[in-house]
Amino acid sequence: MHRLRTDELDYPLDPACVATVPAEPRDSARMMIVRRSGAEVVHARVSDLPKWLAAGDLLVANHTKVAPVRFEAVRLGDSRAVEGLFVAPVGDRAWTALVKGAKRLRPGDRIELRGTTGERAVVVARERRGESWVIDFPDAPTPILERVGRAPLPPYILDARRERHESVDEALDRDRYQTVYAQAMSRPSVAAPTAGLHLTPALLQLLRQQGVGWSSVELQVGLGTFKPVETEWLDEHPMHAEWCRIEHGSLEAVCATRTAGGRVIAVGTTSVRVLESLPVPPRAGEFDTRLLIAPGHGFRLVDGLLTNFHLPRSTLLALVGAMVGLERLKSIYAAARREGYRFYSYGDCMLILP
Repeated sequence: MHRLRTDELDYPLDPACVATVPAEPRDSARMMIVRRSGAEVVHARVSDLPKWLAAGDLLVANHTKVAPVRFEAVRLGDSRAVEGLFVAPVGDRAWTALVKGAKRLRPGDRIELRGTTGERAVVVARERRGESWVIDFPDAPTPILERVGRAPLPPYILDARRERHESVDEALDRDRYQTVYAQAMSRPSVAAPTAGLHLTPALLQLLRQQGVGWSSVELQVGLGTFKPVETEWLDEHPMHAEWCRIEHGSLEAVCATRTAGGRVIAVGTTSVRVLESLPVPPRAGEFDTRLLIAPGHGFRLVDGLLTNFHLPRSTLLALVGAMVGLERLKSIYAAARREGYRFYSYGDCMLILP
């Protein structure tokens, strides 16, 4: 198997291609259709999905819910601005947080979180752990974050908005950086499974009426999903762990679809990771996965993929390259740039079919 150098995951991109707002409506986003083998490329819209799926196919999506974990605040006492991202719960009343200027905080500092419509909440910096801080909440964190937290948009969207002098209402981001089928769970995600952002209740209903099946899995999306590969070789990358779960009914649907000759189409790379991490023979349950999917991977349970356009030097790009071939993927991305597709979390998508 070819050993992949990290620089093979590079590609050029004009910053103007980065989408800073979602398509409206959701399913009006552009969708490039490609085959895992063959050169066919078709330009369509997500609303055209029923034309490309058939009765007996199965969509498998990650129903994780994104928590509003980005925050803007001030340190009480000197009113110094503090901003960052809560990344993981610690017990019942604390979260770890990545804080800009973490070195300037001290244990015991009181920080006033400030929502976009005047809400306030005071939390306390407990201790520093590397680049993170443990932050104590006065009560259960989830209701507080719902009041004063902000949608955890990736930095490249926030940076692009600043460069373009764009202002977007927080209510829009709260709504649109969440799939319509997200379910509140005990393990919220800090980033969205973005391929699913394009789907609407009406579109899903059309697919059900057409005989396309629907199953869900759960993967808690963490910041590691977007961590760039910094090692010289991809296989040296310290792959992040993500907690995931598949229920018995969902697994049965996947196995039955494949037995009947239908196609299992994953909605997003996180759904792929859950399915391809299952043991042989597959069994339902919850587990942590560190699976790195790269060119040379033999897909066992996934036939196709609905996915956004991903960052260079990312494990997500390597995963999609495993499905279509890396050189072909680069040519597909070049075509997307020429055709004016919008990239990354709020951008357009492509549907990879067998």
